[in-house]
Amino acid sequence: MDTQKTSVVFGTEDLLRSLCNSITNVLTAATNSQVRYSGMVQRITKTCLKPDIGCFALFDGAFSGLVILNFSSQAAMELYENYMLNMGIPKEGLAGSFTSDEVSNVMGELMNQVVGDFSGKVGRELQIHISQNQPKMLVLSKQVMLSVDTHLDNPEARRVTFYTGSNNIFYLELAIDRTEFIKLVDFEPVDAPDPDKLFAQASEASTAASPKAQSSETDELLKSLDM
Repeated sequence: MDTQKTSVVFGTEDLLRSLCNSITNVLTAATNSQVRYSGMVQRITKTCLKPDIGCFALFDGAFSGLVILNFSSQAAMELYENYMLNMGIPKEGLAGSFTSDEVSNVMGELMNQVVGDFSGKVGRELQIHISQNQPKMLVLSKQVMLSVDTHLDNPEARRVTFYTGSNNIFYLELAIDRTEFIKLVDFEPVDAPDPDKLFAQASEASTAASPKAQSSETDELLKSLDM
């Protein structure tokens, strides 16, 4: 009886909430502008990459899943510009179009920071391990269906609406196997790493990455997904 009272269940919606918080925390800090999400979540039956810019990452380990972020051109350019200005880059040195490789690279790096924050946080809080591939950012002119490249016993999908500081909209789509983590014994989560150090490391890695190499990796991943 006492065990039932003290058991803590961490399920799909909790994972979704944790991911949403990682998105808002990372993007707000990176762009120095407020990013927020809707209090309502939508159940969906399929996940898609949509125009103007779509970005995705695959999770594996304690649970499998697919994370997609779909940005309008306005949302992508706002986040890109605010991020670059926050890094001290002069406005006249910024890309002028969302189709620029620089915009895609920056948005991909921001998502890399998001999924890294999420996987680290979930790992510490639940004492599990999940890994993810390098997020891929694609400029799109039409919708592309995308599904998890694994067999899920009981898949679930959710969509959440996000708002930038200027109220431009972008969407999160999450597809994972329905799962619950039940706390058996009390434990203290491991201290989180210094976010400033992680942010600096991620920025250095982004600068060092070549557009050609990223493009090649994207092509290989899309091929593996039969796209």
